[in-house]
Amino acid sequence: MSMQKNHTTAEDLYRIHLISDCQISPDGRHIVYPVNRVDKKTEKKYSNLWIVSTEKGPAQQFTYGDHSDTTPRWSPDGIKIAFISTRDDEKQPQIYVIPFQGGEARKVTDFKGTIDSYEWSPDGTKFVCSFRKKDKEEIEREEDEQKKKLGVLSRHITRVFYKEDGKGFLPKERYHIWVINVETGEATQLTDHEIYDEYGPSWSPDGKEIVFCSNRTEDPDLDPDVIDLFVIPATGGDFRRIDTPVGPKGTPVFSPDGKWVAYFGYEGKGLTWKHTSVWVVPADGSGKVHNLTEQADIDVSTGTINDLPGILSLMPPTWSINSQMVYFQVSHHGNTTLNSVSISSTSVTPVVDDKGVVGPFTFDETQSMLAYLYADMKNPGEIWVRSVTTKSARQVTHVNEEFFKSLDLGDVEEVWFKGPDDNDLQGWIIKPPEFDESKKYPSILEIHGGPRVQYGNFFMHEFFYLAASGYVVYFCNPRGSKGYGEQHSKVIWNKWGTKDYDDLMAWVDFIEEKPYIDKEKRGVTGGSYGGYMTNWIIGHTNRFQAAVTQRSVSNLTSMYGSSDLNWSFQDEFGNEPPWENVENWWQQSPIKFIGNAQTPTLVIHSEQDLRADREQGEQIFVALKRLNVDTEMVLFPEEPHGLSREGRTDRRIERLTHIKRWFDQYLKDRAE
Repeated sequence: MSMQKNHTTAEDLYRIHLISDCQISPDGRHIVYPVNRVDKKTEKKYSNLWIVSTEKGPAQQFTYGDHSDTTPRWSPDGIKIAFISTRDDEKQPQIYVIPFQGGEARKVTDFKGTIDSYEWSPDGTKFVCSFRKKDKEEIEREEDEQKKKLGVLSRHITRVFYKEDGKGFLPKERYHIWVINVETGEATQLTDHEIYDEYGPSWSPDGKEIVFCSNRTEDPDLDPDVIDLFVIPATGGDFRRIDTPVGPKGTPVFSPDGKWVAYFGYEGKGLTWKHTSVWVVPADGSGKVHNLTEQADIDVSTGTINDLPGILSLMPPTWSINSQMVYFQVSHHGNTTLNSVSISSTSVTPVVDDKGVVGPFTFDETQSMLAYLYADMKNPGEIWVRSVTTKSARQVTHVNEEFFKSLDLGDVEEVWFKGPDDNDLQGWIIKPPEFDESKKYPSILEIHGGPRVQYGNFFMHEFFYLAASGYVVYFCNPRGSKGYGEQHSKVIWNKWGTKDYDDLMAWVDFIEEKPYIDKEKRGVTGGSYGGYMTNWIIGHTNRFQAAVTQRSVSNLTSMYGSSDLNWSFQDEFGNEPPWENVENWWQQSPIKFIGNAQTPTLVIHSEQDLRADREQGEQIFVALKRLNVDTEMVLFPEEPHGLSREGRTDRRIERLTHIKRWFDQYLKDRAE
């Protein structure tokens, strides 16, 4: 007799442990990775490093303690592991080095500020990193108890990008390139400028040069997509620019033979519907740049989203050891796959294209063994190893295996359906555990943010939680999403609330044809752009009996000035600011149509949301109150835009509880 399985609960967020990185040793015999956990008593998040053999045996914990150990990197000789840790100061991460065969971790850096990325030099004697100092005033305040007690006197702001969601007010200092001696900790700053950032540094194979990205326009904040590649001597000095097409770009990497630099980006400014591509350019700047994936109509990204932090890292271009191929991730048809492209034929070849999501990946030094983090619809992520020659793959970690074996998640159905313009659309249906085809079920439409991301074969705790509560949960990728070609993304360019809305309503029509759907008990919810569409829907149709709008956009005109970034998305809305074409911004704002709303709506927003400011949710709430539509608002203190993923765990649980409460109130009979 089989043991009865549990259903997904909100509190399961405490029980799920997440892997956030995956680094194979140069000899291919071991993998180091961080495992994240939450202390339920203190609500603090910790992570420690673990080691697992690629051949046999269970995983072993490598570092210990209630702090955060992340971003592990093997030394080129495989003898040491570097990592970033808060073990000495929970508010100030530093780079540490620990012997692989055992011993104490040694602090290398003594920075006061933010380390963005770092990398071992080829000879293993140095690190290069992008680092931003704290402002002098902040350091003085931290070191003086009286100043700390009094707090900030004022904020003198001169740049338009002065705040960032999840980080708050930004310092005046910028990111610059530093080189650190691994043994002595001596840090040398290679670049410096008061208005320019330099980021994404990477060594040349001989260790003599460093390539990085920077925007050197007159005001990078107002012209954010003009990114260039630069090369600087590893000892410092003048740097040279590599000529590339104008456009956003990042993660430049030298080829092993030193002849090429690969990077990700697209050509043009503000064209967020365009695919990010793999580009290569001669490292000496002497030749033409090549877009290797231009003909494939694929997007280089990890744009398949979920509601758990950690696995969404886009890895830099990874060269083959013969400098003839580049490996990269692609978001396509609800999956994130690993692919390779030849620099001579530009032919794209799938490497790992299972139904699911490939996260961080690394090769051993001979590229005979591949390690990668892999997740799917019913697994939030485990590490796999794959033989490059035989293509055989094997799971080597089992962080959440026992827990997920205890759950009945319900059945998931993937479907393709026709949109209103005879366009092909992809969606998924999650049915409640112990689903009975003969019964009628209330349903919830989930809408993703972005809009240029995709739902797909990736575990979404919220969806299974709502399904466990008795709802059929369904979601799709309407036009505007990534993963289905550039034209699919471009359709809603300067036309939000048009074809995207039409596709979502076609999806609802498709679902309502199912005999198990109760057409009188329908809910809708979404966050960010999904909140925008929820607001848009309640102003354009009354077919839903309840709505939950989260971290939403309601008024594009006011958001232009209140958001940390919305002013930079001007191209998305005709490339005219509101004072030049207010009607265009207003026509695409859900608040314009809110007078038609009758749907009971719960408004959820974070008080420290700097992306879609709290006032966006407040506008919807006040309007619905004035319209005598049933509405409530739940605000979460201290939390940013990413509450559902990155927020404090008890608040994430509280959020889920409110969502369920609202839908239960309007979509279920009182006896249920």
